[in-house]
Amino acid sequence: MKRGFFSTDSYHTNENTPRLIIDKIMFNTRLYFMSKYFAIVLKSRSDVLKGRYDTEAWALSSYDVFKLIEGCGGRFHITGLENLDICQGPKVFISNHMSTLETMVFPCLIAPHMEVTFVVKESLVEHPFFGPIMRSRNPIVVSRSNSREDFQIVMKTGQKLLSEGTSIIIFPQSTRTVEFRPKEFNTLGVKLARNAKVQVIPVAIKTDFWGNDKYLKDFGPIDRSKPIYMAFGKPLSIEGSGKEENELIIEFISSHLAEWNG
Repeated sequence: MKRGFFSTDSYHTNENTPRLIIDKIMFNTRLYFMSKYFAIVLKSRSDVLKGRYDTEAWALSSYDVFKLIEGCGGRFHITGLENLDICQGPKVFISNHMSTLETMVFPCLIAPHMEVTFVVKESLVEHPFFGPIMRSRNPIVVSRSNSREDFQIVMKTGQKLLSEGTSIIIFPQSTRTVEFRPKEFNTLGVKLARNAKVQVIPVAIKTDFWGNDKYLKDFGPIDRSKPIYMAFGKPLSIEGSGKEENELIIEFISSHLAEWNG
């Protein structure tokens, strides 16, 4: 049974985990964090261009970001990892979307268990810095400007990837947001799972530790006072239209956010 980087059903950062000394002396700014994050991404980009960036390398670079976050004051609380162990065959992971953090950390949590990729915006794969890395992961690329066309792309490409054994991570919200708005949480993920005859895994996250910058979203501020929460739910089979299952996913996310927000 694969466990990847985490050997238990849940993971909680040890409260005694020390801050990195260089981060401490940077007056609680994001300067050190962003410089090290940039270095990790730059190395990954270089490995891609040299043809040395496979799934294992992707998971390892993701774990490097995970440990950097902890070293810069981030405190993870992750539950439901046992639901990754019981997966038989590919799945559709459906999550709310709050920041860059989940995009960077999900690979070290999921990829050791199964091949996986994302549904991403076209602008990300065309990005001069992140683009080569994202393209190497064979993502499903959507424009976010034509919902009908995006739906067809996700259905066609998604079913093909799932039939080949690759799981898919979908953020049904149109953009990253701290506030979870159920009305903006579309049914694309459950429809894909229904058509491909695979299960979905609901994922709830609270990752506002890493904020979204006004001009450069991926390089936003970090708030060390905010714990990082992630919860993986049990696999769900889609029956009928999938409307009921989508409501269960929304409730899973909403209830966890309510608990985490106190």
